[in-house]
Order: sequence, then structure tokens, then C-alpha cells
Amino acid sequence: MSTGTPQLDVDTGRLDSSSRARIFAVLAVIVLFSEIAPMQYTIVAAALQKIAPTFPGVGANINWAIIVFGLIGAAASPLIGKMSDVWGKKRMFLICGALFVVGCVLDATTSNWGVFLFGRCLQATAIATAVIAYGLIRDLLPRHMVPLGLGITATGLGVSSIAGPLLGGYLVDNYSWRAIFWSLAGFTLLMLPLVWLIVPESKLRVTERIDIVGAALLSGGAALTLIYVDKGHDWGWAESTTLAWLIAGLALLVLFVVVEKRVSTPIMDMTLLFHPRVAMVLAGALFASLQIGIVSYAIAYMAQTPDEATVTAGVQQGALTQISAVAGRSLPPEAVQVTLDPGYTYGSGYTLLEFAVRIALLGSVVTMICGALAGLLARRIGARIPLIVALSIFAAAGVAFAVLPHTTTVFLVVNSVFSIGFGFYYACMPILMVEAVPQEQQGISLGMLGVMQSMGVAVGLAVITAFLHAHGMRALVSVGGQQTPPTPLPDLFGDRGYELGFWVCAVASAVALTFAVIMRHGRTPATGGIAH
Repeated sequence: MSTGTPQLDVDTGRLDSSSRARIFAVLAVIVLFSEIAPMQYTIVAAALQKIAPTFPGVGANINWAIIVFGLIGAAASPLIGKMSDVWGKKRMFLICGALFVVGCVLDATTSNWGVFLFGRCLQATAIATAVIAYGLIRDLLPRHMVPLGLGITATGLGVSSIAGPLLGGYLVDNYSWRAIFWSLAGFTLLMLPLVWLIVPESKLRVTERIDIVGAALLSGGAALTLIYVDKGHDWGWAESTTLAWLIAGLALLVLFVVVEKRVSTPIMDMTLLFHPRVAMVLAGALFASLQIGIVSYAIAYMAQTPDEATVTAGVQQGALTQISAVAGRSLPPEAVQVTLDPGYTYGSGYTLLEFAVRIALLGSVVTMICGALAGLLARRIGARIPLIVALSIFAAAGVAFAVLPHTTTVFLVVNSVFSIGFGFYYACMPILMVEAVPQEQQGISLGMLGVMQSMGVAVGLAVITAFLHAHGMRALVSVGGQQTPPTPLPDLFGDRGYELGFWVCAVASAVALTFAVIMRHGRTPATGGIAH
């Protein structure tokens, strides 16, 4: 990969001679279709508390509804990115959409946890639609519009960030969580013919074989490592049988690197992977995405949890009812005393729609605006400075979430500030990657970015799941002065579990910020990928 030498502009079907209306129509359809993945994440992550009762016994492992999406998406992104280079980006766009619809239908109709997770695995191919969308924009848009197009694609046109939470909240509150998946399937079915009719196919093709072995090693290694992170608190972090999962996962990842260096057509070009321009972007994406996974889940879950007084009253009433049924007589309420161990200070008891309106909506608008702004800034000053701003905000927001009171006002204000960084971050990362690699390697390199972002989200969710498991809630019930055995309260967690997760956010974002500060890449105005 050269540094600083303009490359020959391969004919990719760029719409240089098309009208602005035609160009913006193509961009709009690409962006709307690529919003499938963030829209489902926005809705499903916020609705996990409502989904959990359908799968009793799953407990905090309900997070695997999100983790498996990121895990499979991480493994599929480079493979689908390579397929898009070989077989055509528009074709893979449509295939991913069809698989997403099948997964949604499965989840909308099942009450089996295994089938539900399989449906989520099929939906995970939608993560690769963003990878393909970045490639289509680089191939099809005029060069001067590529940074803006990437910025808009990264943060959307408002369907996922604004309409998604409102629609999800309305459906869950008035129907059921299953309506979420029916609506996602319907939206995708509506978009498929629009993609077919409006978006041209890129002319860029790479003649290579698909490396299935590399994809299997990557996904297997990532899965085993994440299982260790998620289940270590249950099994014992230092137990030999637990460590075996981690060792096996790391061994597969090392073997993946060894194999990819030797095969003629690797799923990932290791020389490209370890080039400073690419490696800095990917490392930053991995660490920064931890915060995205943790914050997106934690804020929604905490806001929808009833406050401590409501839970305590519910436990007390349940105990009184049980005693009355067994003893055949009623006790006065003061005869039953209830305390929660360890107790918690958060909880507004919002419905999903209330959460969307009172907390998420403002942040969604901010994200959308800042994504487009970051694209414009990258075209003028380069993407590195906006990225530094984004990661500084991430680190500060992580600290604020950890130390400030867990009230609706704090969540609204801090989440809105965090959303500035969120918009800048998601716009800058694909711009930096497009600027770093030649056209013929764009699919796989953007697939690498998808891997790191998906893995970061999945690791973040696995980490906070472990913290929450370690700080689960118990009800201590005293009847007439006699203490009864502690009663676990599923799906309720102490403040400390969330606070530790937020501190991880701050530290991970600080690490990502370090990479951005020392990065040599992105210091000049973005060109749309014309020079490397």
C-alpha cells in the first residue's frame, strides 16, 4: 500500500455525469437500507427488559440477544465484504436484506431461546450492509461527495436514530415486543425493491476465491473468547475449565493470523491489517465501541427499571399474599419488612416509548446532525480532529455516567452530549478507512472495520453482563421479626455493576483517544479515497 501517491481511478460506475437528483436518490436509498442494522440495535437493545420475561431462566444472559448479533456480524462482515468485492456490492446488499427478513420472522414467531438466537444470527448479516454501503458510496458517488456521503451513511437519515426508538416504544407498549420484528421485516421488504430499481451495481470486481477457513477461525476464536468474558463470573475466572475457553479462543485467533499469512487469497490481508494507517483505525474502533455497547444497553435498561420503593412494595405485597394463602389469615403490612441487597438508586419505571421520548430522542437528533457535520469537517480539515473530539467526549461521558446520580435529567444531558461524540465517531471511522486503502481492497478493509466495531460492542455487553451478574439483587424479607432466606430478584442489579461498566467505558475510550492522538493518518482534507 503506497503512502501519498495518487492511485489510478478505476472505472467503478461513478455517477459523475448524473444529475444531483439522481445522485441524492441513490444515496438516500443506500442510507435507508443500511439503517436496518442500527435500527434493530436501537430498538432491540432498548426493549431487552420487555423481551426477557418471554424466556424465563435466561436472566442477565438476555444480553446475548445483542452479543450474538455483534459476534456473528463481526465474523460475517469481512466475509461478506470480500464477497461484495468478488460478486458485486448490490447483489450482496440484497442477499443480506433477505437473510435479515428470515431472521426477523423467526424471532417474531418463537418462544424458544435457541431459535430466537438463531434468528438473531441471521439478522446479524445486516451489519455487513453498512460495510457494503460504504463501498457503494465510494464506488458510485462523485469524489467530492464521498466524505459527506460516508458521514450521512454512518449516522443515517433519522429512521434508525429518531423513528426507530419511537416506533419500537409504540409497538412494545401497545402490542408486544414481537411487533418489533414484524415491523423490521416489513421495512426491509419495502426497501428491497427500491434497492433493486434505483441503486446501480458497482463495476469494481476482484477476482479471488473466498477464504472460508479464515472466516471460521475468526468467528470461532471470537466466540470462545467472548464466552469466557461473559461466563467467567459464574464459572470462576481462574478455574482451569474456564480458562480453557479463553486459551482455545486465543489459540484460534493466533492460528487465524498464521493461516491468513500463508494462504493465497486470505479473508484479511495481514499486510493491510498491520499497516499503521489501518491498524490505528481498527484499534481505535475496537476500544471505542465498548462504550457504545455498554451505554446503549445500560441507559435504556436502567430507565425502564422501576424504582426501589416500587420493587420493595411489590415484594412486600407478594409476601403478604403468600402468607395469607398458607396461614389462612391476613397480616398487617407492617408485619412484613423488606429490604433490597445491595439496593439501588436508579429506576424511573419508564415504558419503552417514554424512554424514547424523554431520553433517547434528543440524542438521536444530535447524532444525525453531527454525523453530517463530521463528514463536512473531514472534507475541510481531515477526519482525525473530529475523531479526537468524539473520543474525548466518550471518555468524559463515561466518567459522568459513573459518578453522577442516576436520574432522568443526568441521563438526558449526558446522553445528549455523548451523542455529539457518537455522530462524529461513526462518521469519521469509515472516512479514515476509505482514505487509507486502494479501491480494490475497500470491501475487505471496511469489513475489518465492521469486525472491530461489532466485536467492541459485543465485548462491552459481555463485560457489563459479568458486572451485573456479580451485583445481582436479593430481597431480604422479615416476617414478624423472623428473617426468611434471601430471595433473588431476577433482572435487577445494584448500582455498582453499572458504575463499573461505565468506568470501563471511560478507560476504553481513553485508550482509543491515545490511538487517535498519535495517528498520522487523517491530518489532511479527505479526498474520497483518491490518494493513499
